[in-house]
Amino acid sequence: MEQAGRRRNPRGQGQVLRDQLLEATARLLATMDRPETLTLRQVAREVGVAPASIYGHFADLATLIEQVLKLRYDELERLMNDAAAAATGPLAELVARCAAYAHWGVEHPGEYRTIVGGAMPEQVVPLNAHGAGEELLNALVRTLAAARRQGDEPSTAEEHWKAGLILWTGMHGLVSLYNSHGNLPWPPLDDLLAQLLSLHTGCTKAEVEDVMAPHTT
Repeated sequence: MEQAGRRRNPRGQGQVLRDQLLEATARLLATMDRPETLTLRQVAREVGVAPASIYGHFADLATLIEQVLKLRYDELERLMNDAAAAATGPLAELVARCAAYAHWGVEHPGEYRTIVGGAMPEQVVPLNAHGAGEELLNALVRTLAAARRQGDEPSTAEEHWKAGLILWTGMHGLVSLYNSHGNLPWPPLDDLLAQLLSLHTGCTKAEVEDVMAPHTT
């Protein structure tokens, strides 16, 4: 039975409730002090339905959260791909992708925490739910390999993958520290990002900044 205060969706509009459940779950995960304590009852209360209504769309809380994670990763991946679409070379593409990632993470701290914050226990969200971000990492690996200066660069696919993973780790640390310690006198985000990309590509910081400007203005 529907809770009072919410009109029943017209017949054939079950997708509306499903979308509302996803939006409510995403909102709660992004704003709760302890998102790992989220329950289906809280989601139902946020939408204004009985908890039993959720089971017609999602088998359990883990399934619901897994879908939210996939939607968030898809959003970030689409943003990075759009930023890279106008790139005129490998370095410009790498910079565009990384700038999009870093700025989205800082501008949406709750959403960023949802996908990479690690605040939800494995028994609630299987580790494979984060596999939705695999293509995001693969794109970073490819663009970093193309943008690196010739010389002492990785020579095998495994080494290229590790190099991309280390770069992602650096960006995650930068975004996470910016979000959790915002009261510190941080240098501008783009300044730190340019320095990070310089270290990983072998290009000078000035070269990175030259191609970064169009993507951060």
